Amino acid sequence: MVMRCPICKSETVYAGNPFRPFCSERCKLIDLDNWLEGRYRVPGIHDASRNAEEHQDEGSDERTA
Repeated sequence: MVMRCPICKSETVYAGNPFRPFCSERCKLIDLDNWLEGRYRVPGIHDASRNAEEHQDEGSDERTA
């Protein structure tokens, strides 16, 4: 089965590939770095409530100005 690497988009073979779903160790490490640096985010309840609070704070600034 042939698939595309999620990082570089090159075609790679799924079966027998120790780095799957990536094409190489390089792409696997790039993906890991993206997670560690916070480039990927999974939205959660806390994030949604924080965004709502920020919008409320912005609205209160406009009223006091």
